[in-house]
Amino acid sequence: MQIIRKKAYARAGFLGNPSDGYHGKTISFTVKNFSAEVVLYEWDQVEIVLAEQDRGKFRSVYDLANDVKLHGYYGGIRLIKATIKGFVEYCEKHNIKLHSQNFSIRYSSDIPRQVGLAGSSSIIVATLRCLMEFYDVEIPLEVQPSFVLSIEQDELGISAGLQDRVIQVYEGLIYMDFDENLEKSVKSYKCYEYSRLDTELLPSVYVAYHDGLSEPTEVYHNDIRGRFLRGEKKVTEAMKRFAAIAAEGKQALLEYDTNRLHKLIDENFDLRRSISRLPDWQVQMVEETRKCGASAKFAGSGGAIVGTYRDKKMLDQLTEKLSSIGVRTIIPKVNHQNR
Repeated sequence: MQIIRKKAYARAGFLGNPSDGYHGKTISFTVKNFSAEVVLYEWDQVEIVLAEQDRGKFRSVYDLANDVKLHGYYGGIRLIKATIKGFVEYCEKHNIKLHSQNFSIRYSSDIPRQVGLAGSSSIIVATLRCLMEFYDVEIPLEVQPSFVLSIEQDELGISAGLQDRVIQVYEGLIYMDFDENLEKSVKSYKCYEYSRLDTELLPSVYVAYHDGLSEPTEVYHNDIRGRFLRGEKKVTEAMKRFAAIAAEGKQALLEYDTNRLHKLIDENFDLRRSISRLPDWQVQMVEETRKCGASAKFAGSGGAIVGTYRDKKMLDQLTEKLSSIGVRTIIPKVNHQNR
């Protein structure tokens, strides 16, 4: 019996975010400390197996309410169903005939939920990889991020940008340029310019996330999107600067200019803070880290931060400070060699 296992990893937005949904530029890297795994095997019918996150039994109504607060109303089942539907429609559109063998599919994930580490899109990416292998269908690499985004936006109504999907498909350390002038259509999907950077260019970086508090991506992005579309100057100018920060950050990486990177990371957060009201507990994560001398910014929508540090002494200090407020610090594994 054919058994297919595919993983997709968490990610951290290093510089430029949240301009990926606004024709900006970003740099991201994979965080292979956490992953979503999808397992697919031949079966007599198409069956999606419930995961722990999709539980329907609770100790009390308070347990149920807390579960919804942390994980939302749906687990990964809707993501897998939407991906299968989108895959079938993609194949029909491109006259790709699928064989008749059915399958059972299940997922598991240890990516912290709703802290901005891209847990939802990882399940879709891993599911897509399983389907492509099972049916021996090749979707161009540059198309896959846009396909995944269409699943989230069009099928599920999730507000999102391309950054997470690009880094999870390509993996490693990626510089992305979403300039409208670079837009091209491949297989009817909008694609942009994605460049690989040597992961060895990264200085000493950490990722930290809150164990108990979270906030869905939509809470942050929907407000900014509306203000951007209405042409609010403060927001439109901020998006231009986010893009410039990513471009300057790429150059700083190539030149091993850690001092410049430190300043750009801090500026990225300060700029984000200037255009949005952020939860106090999220701001506290950044401020506590900066007190130790490290740089800090959000790794995504909020709930997780990323930054650079000078040495082990500084890392130990920030780890201790963050631990005192319920925040866990990790050293990200960016490539397979570090696994």
